[in-house]
Amino acid sequence: MTPQLSDATPSWPYCGHVSPSAETHERCLGRRVDPYRRCLKHLGDDHRAAYLAQLRPGSDLDHRCTSITENLLALLLDAVRDPDTRQITLGTVRFDGAQLLGDADFGGVHFKGPASFEQTTFLGTARFVATAFDEDARFERAQFRGAQFRDAAFDSNAWFGQAQFTDDVRFDRARFSGHARFGLTTFSGNAAFDGAQFLGSVGFHGAHILGCAWFDGARFETASRLGPLVCEEAVDLSGVIFAAPVVIEAATRRMWCTQTEWAAKATLRLRYATVDLTDAVLAHPFSIIAQTGPFTDRTGTERTEEGLEEGALAGSDARVRVASLRGVDAAHVVLHNVDLTLCRLSGAVHLDQLCLEGEYLLAPPPVGICRRGLLPVRWTKRRTLAEEQHWRAAQGQDAWAAAPTGVKVVEPTELASVYRQLRKSFEDGKNEPDAADFYYGEMEMRRHDQQRPRAERTLLTLYWAVSGYGMRASRALAWLLGAMATTVLVMTLWGIPKVAARPESTGRLTGKSISMTSGTTDPVNPNGPLSQRMTSQRFEKSLRVVINSVVFRSSSQDLTTAGTYVEMLSRLVEPALLALAVLAARGRVKR
Repeated sequence: MTPQLSDATPSWPYCGHVSPSAETHERCLGRRVDPYRRCLKHLGDDHRAAYLAQLRPGSDLDHRCTSITENLLALLLDAVRDPDTRQITLGTVRFDGAQLLGDADFGGVHFKGPASFEQTTFLGTARFVATAFDEDARFERAQFRGAQFRDAAFDSNAWFGQAQFTDDVRFDRARFSGHARFGLTTFSGNAAFDGAQFLGSVGFHGAHILGCAWFDGARFETASRLGPLVCEEAVDLSGVIFAAPVVIEAATRRMWCTQTEWAAKATLRLRYATVDLTDAVLAHPFSIIAQTGPFTDRTGTERTEEGLEEGALAGSDARVRVASLRGVDAAHVVLHNVDLTLCRLSGAVHLDQLCLEGEYLLAPPPVGICRRGLLPVRWTKRRTLAEEQHWRAAQGQDAWAAAPTGVKVVEPTELASVYRQLRKSFEDGKNEPDAADFYYGEMEMRRHDQQRPRAERTLLTLYWAVSGYGMRASRALAWLLGAMATTVLVMTLWGIPKVAARPESTGRLTGKSISMTSGTTDPVNPNGPLSQRMTSQRFEKSLRVVINSVVFRSSSQDLTTAGTYVEMLSRLVEPALLALAVLAARGRVKR
């Protein structure tokens, strides 16, 4: 096919050659080679040789809309090679709309003037390895198969807007001194920018990467915005340095930020992504925000996720997950509407200053009836850390999530500290109802910590069994009702006397004097079959004793010796259980 920039007649003097063998009689729009009337492709052999012979290092080239074979490109570049240094040097270069039919090797070429490859089609591999561009390099709407820009140096602006890369492209260690523009660029494979340096602004607005985007070890000096872009597999920002405040917007499956350094404020607005922040350096406010809807351009009209119906993200859950905060100083971290179900928090510092906003999710315990050893149990509903899930699964407790391969199981000693810091974070934020779950988790880990004294663990077990560490009102009320029922039964059977104590006076007459003695008879213990003691009258008296005991009052009821001791015990235990129930309820509604 004859290269064309558009259907309109070009402004430059064009070849106009019509091949008699072509099915369509389109005229060649290739730029004429002065002073001849044909483009480089259609020049006769003598004229082409004369043209190449007059080229020198630093010569300008203008071969717009010209079809150039691999051999012809090699001859063209060899003509501008310095015979002493073997350096290929070019002045102003215009290959707009050209078609490079084979591999295009511009490796090591020095472009001293502007280089324009707008709408150029590279049918083979385009190699710009260690290439130097002193002025603007324009590749807008160019089409690449494989492309290599490793170690390339763009001393001015680099324009790749709407370019199309059919295969993988590599910009490893490339240096962008001016603007780097990749807006609306399509990468059908992977895009690698490992070790690249972006000294000016960076634009990836509307870029679409079907594979992975690698920025491992790259450096962004002044970039204030990265995206919004779509990367259907993963964005790797491991080891990247962001020297200026930046906003990153991306729809991607995974985002690695391992050992990434943010030297200024940073905001990540994401969709679909699972983010790993292991050992990231966060010296300033850092936010991860789940984008509620597809990204749009600055006018609010163009959606960057159009065409994803058949892609890797099609049908995926758009919520944002955080996989790890290990090794992170969380003092400046804000997480908004994120899923922390699989997040590993142990090893992070200043978790007491971590800010969780919006709807955050943590792993729940197993639902329904599970087995704990040989016993069936129903786990208390609460928020748990992923590390607790891993530890319980390692203890053989069914239905808890096991640790992924290669992930170390964290012991209760460390987990108790993590829960304690998270609890403090919520309490400092006046969110005590949600802080209750982290308090519960902290106490659970203390109870299972084998390094703590046995007496302490026994006391914590009793506290857990009675009231769920003062957090479960239903458990305390159940024990209270059980204690009251037991007390009523004991009082009815043994505590209420058969005959109540009554006043009694006796006297003795001696001569003309009478001596009187007054007292109270001892209560008569009940006797006979136990079934005969279960009367409504005895039950009513027992109930009155128990109700008064709950509110720590004496019933003034005559009791047997056994009943007296039972009442004393109930006046200690039952008010305490009531207080625990009230405390638990208060913890859930406290402002």
